[in-house]
Amino acid sequence: MNTEFLHVTAAEYISGYLLKLTFSNGDVRTFDFSSIYDKGIFTKLQNPEYFRNFTLDGWTVDWNNEIGFAPEYLYEQGVPAEMPGQSRA
Repeated sequence: MNTEFLHVTAAEYISGYLLKLTFSNGDVRTFDFSSIYDKGIFTKLQNPEYFRNFTLDGWTVDWNNEIGFAPEYLYEQGVPAEMPGQSRA
């Protein structure tokens, strides 16, 4: 049984409000934050400079120690990222 907790090991800004996220299980997914940036504190993510200024806190993507998301949520709601050389079927 694998008891390792899922976490984000790398994050890369793509464009707009998209991040490419690499998870501890090796999967890579993209997440579009524009679907949630109009709610509560997440409205801060509408500022492009603020959005691009994310860090990793050891478990997930974090903005200024104010906004963070459960890695499981990012994984489940994200879509598998296309890798270079991968073709669409």
